[in-house]
Amino acid sequence: MLAASLGAVAVRGLSAPGVALAFMVLIALGECVRITLPGDREQAPIGAAGALAYALLGPLRGLPTGHGVLQVVAVTGAGLLLALLPGALAPALGPRHGVRRRVRAPWRERARRDGAARRLLGAAFAAAVFQPLYNSGVVDRFSADGPAYGAFLTAVAALAALCDAVLAAVLRRARSGLRFPAGLEDELRSLFGIGSAIAATGMLVSLAAGEVGLWALPLFCAPLLLAQVSFRRAAAVRATTGQTIASLAKATEVAGYTPPGHARRVADTACAVGRELGLGTRELALLEYAALMHDVGQLSLVEPVPGGATALLPDEEQQRIARLGSEVIRRTGVPRQVAEQVARLADPHPGPEGGGRAVPLAARIIRVANAHDDLLTAARGRGLGEAVGRLEVLEALRLGRGRLYDARVVDALVRVRG
Repeated sequence: MLAASLGAVAVRGLSAPGVALAFMVLIALGECVRITLPGDREQAPIGAAGALAYALLGPLRGLPTGHGVLQVVAVTGAGLLLALLPGALAPALGPRHGVRRRVRAPWRERARRDGAARRLLGAAFAAAVFQPLYNSGVVDRFSADGPAYGAFLTAVAALAALCDAVLAAVLRRARSGLRFPAGLEDELRSLFGIGSAIAATGMLVSLAAGEVGLWALPLFCAPLLLAQVSFRRAAAVRATTGQTIASLAKATEVAGYTPPGHARRVADTACAVGRELGLGTRELALLEYAALMHDVGQLSLVEPVPGGATALLPDEEQQRIARLGSEVIRRTGVPRQVAEQVARLADPHPGPEGGGRAVPLAARIIRVANAHDDLLTAARGRGLGEAVGRLEVLEALRLGRGRLYDARVVDALVRVRG
């Protein structure tokens, strides 16, 4: 699509080259100042808002424009390529040419390119809805100064935001295996945060450009830049919380209460099961926190549990350790849901008949993940091979299915670890 648009613009020539250059630079700069949202999702608010504004650009200083859909795609794509170019050239040029490149994980580089492609498709969708109606004169029925024109732009911006949310959910499904409904729910929830700011900024820039021209770009993008700063600070707070939780998780290993890497393995298994069951980003983050700290209560024991295998203890002792750990977690400042999940992870499963308080899904997941790692460690200690040990552990979990462990969670574990 981008190649066809660039070819068409090369043949026909640019409409209003100065305006196109200004938006291209804005999009490129916006791509260079991205932010990371929960779930390792990268977003470029200023670049996305600039692309949306160009797609919805009608009159400029009271004069009609005529750049059309293909030029919107070409200008947006050129801005995105301009931002991606230094990272693509750095490996080829190398340090001998004075080019230094920050080392990035391959998956992060792919995520960056996928995000840029998503923003290009979003801008193309908005332009495909707005530009034909504007250039054909249908939009002329609305006064550019009246509420109907603003309502029309709002509707198109909302549709573009929904299109972007769907594309983002599809990408997350392909990249991380997160179920599409859960990913779409996360993306729709984010529309009330940075997503609404992007859509509002793009719409306001396109409206204001009709009166003040290109001065609308810096004037209305500045508040969005300030919003990015606040999102970066929120990300720093989340990182600090993650470091605190990681330190607590390591405490049981350093003290010799749990085997090395046990908390991390349980957290990885729990998150894999949570994704299989369709949990969203926020639920997965809380699940990971609780899984990392599920053994903190062992620090109150006089003597360590042999091998740290709490799953082999009587139910009453497991529940006591869980309650003690929950009390410690409540004093760390992490979300209260984490402490509740840890407190309930040793509660007996109600079984098919129900009865009693419902155990949170996260607690049921952690209980199965913890039992999986404890039993697998015990099997290795008996000298069983890896394949035989895994089969034995899965069979033991199946025997407790619906009685000790949630049947749905056990089935999900078998699918991801079987």
